[in-house]
Amino acid sequence: MTRFLVRRSIEMGVTLVLASVLLFGILNLAPGGPFDARIAASHIQDTTYLERLNKMIGLDKPMHERYLNWVGNVLHGSLGESWNIARGQQVNVIIGTRLPNTVMLMTTGLVFSLLIAIVIGTISAVRQYSLLDNLFTAFAFFGISIPAFWFGLIMLKFFGLDLKIFPVGGLYSVGHQDDLIDRMWHLILPMIVLSLLQVAQWSRFLRSSLLETLRQDYIRTARAKGQVERLVLFRHAFRNAMIPLVTVMALAIPTLFGGAIFTETIFNWPGMGQLLVGAVGAQDWPVAMGVVIITAGLTIVANFVADVAYVVVDPRIRY
Repeated sequence: MTRFLVRRSIEMGVTLVLASVLLFGILNLAPGGPFDARIAASHIQDTTYLERLNKMIGLDKPMHERYLNWVGNVLHGSLGESWNIARGQQVNVIIGTRLPNTVMLMTTGLVFSLLIAIVIGTISAVRQYSLLDNLFTAFAFFGISIPAFWFGLIMLKFFGLDLKIFPVGGLYSVGHQDDLIDRMWHLILPMIVLSLLQVAQWSRFLRSSLLETLRQDYIRTARAKGQVERLVLFRHAFRNAMIPLVTVMALAIPTLFGGAIFTETIFNWPGMGQLLVGAVGAQDWPVAMGVVIITAGLTIVANFVADVAYVVVDPRIRY
């Protein structure tokens, strides 16, 4: 196990470096620059002024030199300074105020998706081809097919504007920033929208895996010994059926963040997704780079946690 942890740690480091090179190159090859809108609004025709502005933030240097400077700052604990969104402010500070909100949304969405998917997938497998199974299958197709942004707008209009059950956006109501209940109430609609795709996919994966597991010889042996069906299901079948779902859950972390971009924008949720949209729109590459590299790091760590979770789910697995 120790050799596995060391090897995976090295692989994670190499993957993160390669991801940073790719992401930095894509962002810096994008057309335009951080001062284009300001120059256009001021109707300044002198290109030397733009060159001076670019020199102030290091855009006059070659890309590889800018990347090495960025890496050096990261190793010293700094992601740079914002160019446009909060000019001159440290990216660490900007992300630090947004990251907890996204983590809260993604964590609650992940837990909610897992719990609902387990219930739906288990019922569908145990009562195969029943009315409930058919209804859950229709729900899964609906969840997989519907665009997240469209579903978010429908939920916002119906439950927020028409029925006025839930707030239409934001992290909390005015004057209730310390009210946990109010924050949770604001969280419900974004969490449901973010979880829809995962619930639909995970429930189908669990159903298929559980159906296959229930046909195995050791399940028939357990039943032949007279064990209670509920015990057979949860002690023998369920843990083995969870192994494919653990893999799918780890791979869903980027999907959750991608969904958070639309969800946070629709519900005005002040998180990393909304910050990324604003940074790209303002061509604030330090902020955008900080958001995407943290997301890449979370994805790599999530896959590592999934590898370790295999041992917990199935003790027969050894590294």
